Amino acid sequence: MTPLRVSIAASVASVLLLLVVLELIRGRRLKERYALLWLATGVVLLVLSAWRDGLNTIAGWFGIGTYPPAILFAAATLFVVVVLLHYSTVLSKLTDENVLLAQRFALLEERVRRGESKEDRDGR
Repeated sequence: MTPLRVSIAASVASVLLLLVVLELIRGRRLKERYALLWLATGVVLLVLSAWRDGLNTIAGWFGIGTYPPAILFAAATLFVVVVLLHYSTVLSKLTDENVLLAQRFALLEERVRRGESKEDRDGR
C-alpha cells in the first residue's frame, strides 16, 4: 500500500505544478499550446497521487508491487521525456525557419546594397 505521507506529498507537488503552469499561462510567459503537456502531466500525477488504490493496481500491472510510488516517478519521467521530445521538434522547426529567414534577409540586403529596385528586376 502506498504510504499516506507519500500520497500527500505527491498530491501537493502535483497541485503546485498545475498552479505554476496556470500562472505562467496567465502571465503570458508560457503559450497555451506548450502548456497542454504540462497540464496533462500535472493532472495525471495528481490522479495517481490521490487515488492510492489505483496506484497500487497500476504498480501491480508493471510488477512494482513492493513500492507503488515508483509509478509516480516513472510517469513523471515519461511526461518529461514527451515534453522534451515535443520541444525538440519545435526547436528543429524554428531552426529551419531561422535559416530560411537569414537566407531571405541576405538576398534582400544584397539587393539593397546594389541599389536594385523591384522595377529593375522586372525589367521595367
